Amino acid sequence: MSNVYVFDHPLIQHKLSIIRDKSTGTKEFRELVEEVAMLMAYEITRDLPLREVEIETPVTMATCQVLEGKKIGLVPILRAGLGMVDGVLRLIPAAKVGHIGLYRDPETLKAINYYAKMPSDIGERELIVIDPMLATGASAAAAIQQIKNMGAKHIKFMCLISCPEGIAHLQEEHPDVDIYAAAVDERLDEKSYIIPGLGDAGDRLFGTK
Repeated sequence: MSNVYVFDHPLIQHKLSIIRDKSTGTKEFRELVEEVAMLMAYEITRDLPLREVEIETPVTMATCQVLEGKKIGLVPILRAGLGMVDGVLRLIPAAKVGHIGLYRDPETLKAINYYAKMPSDIGERELIVIDPMLATGASAAAAIQQIKNMGAKHIKFMCLISCPEGIAHLQEEHPDVDIYAAAVDERLDEKSYIIPGLGDAGDRLFGTK
């Protein structure tokens, strides 16, 4: 899994444990998902390029480093991906946000696209596709293919929880896309839910059933 990055930071793992707990209510669940997304964004952006600038401190002139200006785009997969966007935007407030809507056909388990709206300069941006769960990998693969068709060239995928089946599928379909996850769980069950997972992320984020 050379292009898979799993975050073992203690704060991420601690918060993820509370997120998994079925007794965690909607408000706390939503807040924790946002916090973990922010912590993960800190790591995902570690390779952003820097350039040197001269600034004047209250004491003297100094050579410092600032971001080179590479544009970032966030693409949450609706609806659950929305729960992670604000956490990333806390660190990268200038990022533009696209949206892609997919649902999984309950019979075929294939991802069906129903909405896509991206920044006009998508080809110039480093895109982070966001979804809390990487289960079968079908939705993530379909979303990434859709934005590639729209001109995207540089894409990363970010999720809270993944599993071997989803990782394998996404790697097969898009070997050029790095995968960032807070955990790799055991497997999928017969209904394609991640075990042990956290249940339905969208339902738990938005209080629906």
